Amino acid sequence: MGLLYPLFEGMTWNGNFGMQALIKGTFGVPFHDFAGSVVVHAVGGWIALAAVLLLGPRKGRYRADGGMTAHPPSSIPFLSLGAWTLTVGWFGFNVMSAQTVAAVSGLVAVNSLMAMVGGILAALIAGRNDPGFLHNGPLAGLVAVCAGSDLMHPMGALVTGAVAGGLFVYAFTLTQNRWRIDDVLGVWPLHGLCGVWGGIAAGIFGLEALGGVGGVTFGAQLVGTLIGVAVAFVGGLLVYGAVRALMGLRLTEEAEYLGADLSIHRITAQPDYNRGEV
Repeated sequence: MGLLYPLFEGMTWNGNFGMQALIKGTFGVPFHDFAGSVVVHAVGGWIALAAVLLLGPRKGRYRADGGMTAHPPSSIPFLSLGAWTLTVGWFGFNVMSAQTVAAVSGLVAVNSLMAMVGGILAALIAGRNDPGFLHNGPLAGLVAVCAGSDLMHPMGALVTGAVAGGLFVYAFTLTQNRWRIDDVLGVWPLHGLCGVWGGIAAGIFGLEALGGVGGVTFGAQLVGTLIGVAVAFVGGLLVYGAVRALMGLRLTEEAEYLGADLSIHRITAQPDYNRGEV
């Protein structure tokens, strides 16, 4: 993170290594990522995918007979609390990506709200009322709208959020069940894929023809997004591959069975109900 994040941030927001100059020279406008759908979220999600692939699944997650052992969330209330705390804070993050009070735009706040609503509705429907999907729906919508929240018409933001909410549900299920990628929190579907969609969506719903402010093109957004994915995924494979070669990534089977809280930190994550601690 300390290497790859600043690298692509500098390429996008500071003009480093000529990426923006090349994109502008080719498409007439630079790559636009107002609040970081790609720079923040997609980069983090694709680094996480590299890490998860190298780490491998948890012991017993996928059985030899082809079955899968379910690991439900330990606390739905805490899942809800965390998701909605993050959702509320996101409005400050998106709006103040303008960096100065004078540059703050109400359009960013409205578009953040619309994308959040779209993500909730799509995740609710696609996830068939599953609370894990429902509470991630607003986050999916907000991830996607970051790039174009200062450009889109509010209806474009609603559609962007809705696509992201559905994309998260579908991609999470696909990666866990069919591809057997044990991405415990769904970081790649939520941040990696919804961030990619957000970068591209800014080049669609940010166009004046669709009610947007303009100043973007689909080609510039596609190329900038793909460069971000390449930097993150290849860089993640190199960094985590080196870590695995030097010291390993996975706990021993015994330590994994006990859990990192006990085996590393020597403390339980939750009270022991069997010993009357609650």
